[in-house]
Amino acid sequence: MDFVVLTAFLGTAVALTLAPGPDILFVTAQSIARSAKAGIVTACGLCTGLLVHITAAAVGISAVIYQSSLAFSIVKYAGALYLLYLAWQAFRNRETASLTNQEKTDLPYAGLYKKGILMNLLNPKVSLFFLALLPQFTNTSSGPVTLQMLLLGVLFLLQAFIIFSVVSLLAHQAGRILQNNPKVSRRMNLVQGTLFTVIGLQMVVMENEGSF
Repeated sequence: MDFVVLTAFLGTAVALTLAPGPDILFVTAQSIARSAKAGIVTACGLCTGLLVHITAAAVGISAVIYQSSLAFSIVKYAGALYLLYLAWQAFRNRETASLTNQEKTDLPYAGLYKKGILMNLLNPKVSLFFLALLPQFTNTSSGPVTLQMLLLGVLFLLQAFIIFSVVSLLAHQAGRILQNNPKVSRRMNLVQGTLFTVIGLQMVVMENEGSF
């Protein structure tokens, strides 16, 4: 694959990853409210979910789901319900300070990892994103398109994990400053709840089309 193409793809991937979106906001919220490790574990879950979407886009499964209104709707509404459930949990704990030392020492890392996976796995918009993005940087003269898409997807995945990890470390530093302010700490649950609600409602109204 041409070096210029890879460079262009990497630049595009970094710009898209840094753009304010549900993934980076979710990682930031977990890092501020809990710890840098919590943010990185969440990032691992998100990237695992991305890997599934990348593979699906490469082998054409995403296109099949995209063409099936029933399959698309099932995934879409399942994802929306899951996000609204997470929002309900956050709102329910709105009176609990989320930056306590007890929580920092006893973090449900497995739960955060699973949340990250499900958050991306149940969002069909992510599949459509890769289905639209990856083919633009492939060339039939450079080998099998499926393999090229997989390689580009792995490159996207690696840069996303690096950026999410850096964001986790920086957000954790901000969290340490906020740790002694219970009022701000409690508001983190409201922020997370609002974030999940907005994303969930966006998924509900999302149509079966290739817009992002």
